[in-house]
Amino acid sequence: MFMDLLKRRRSIRKYTPEPVQPELIQTLVKAALLSPSSRSINPWEFVIVRDPKVLQQLSESKQGAGFLAGAALAIVVIADTRKSDVWVEDCSIAASNILLAAADLGLGACWAQIRKRMHAEGRSAEDYVRSLLTIPEYMGVEAIIGAGYPAEQRPPLSENGLQTNKVHYDRY
Repeated sequence: MFMDLLKRRRSIRKYTPEPVQPELIQTLVKAALLSPSSRSINPWEFVIVRDPKVLQQLSESKQGAGFLAGAALAIVVIADTRKSDVWVEDCSIAASNILLAAADLGLGACWAQIRKRMHAEGRSAEDYVRSLLTIPEYMGVEAIIGAGYPAEQRPPLSENGLQTNKVHYDRY
């Protein structure tokens, strides 16, 4: 059931060393490619990274991305900024689909925000990732999803803590 999947999906930052099978990677890719986008422009593109050396380098893209060094793979979510003014939203939907698909497949996954984050010494994380992966300048780098077999377990979310006070009907 979808609501159970939403509760089960947690940010997992620790992974076993086991590689993820190609068919599971393809399922994650399909989940991304099935994502809706504004006006069906589909400005998003995806860079699949499995090379441990590159994963280590991606883990240095910004503070808080260190978990990528232990991931079996990373999916870098990018978009052609010339095609759509809402590429950020389109990429975010695709990244969410990847995270949900990973949970459904029994994989652990976590989002590392790249857009609007800093790498070091005044250099943006976006520029760092662009340079590392030879991504053209006109492509925006939204996020990196790290994934692998989970080496940690987190309990499902509970409906007991839902912030229903943040829901308004008809007017604020």
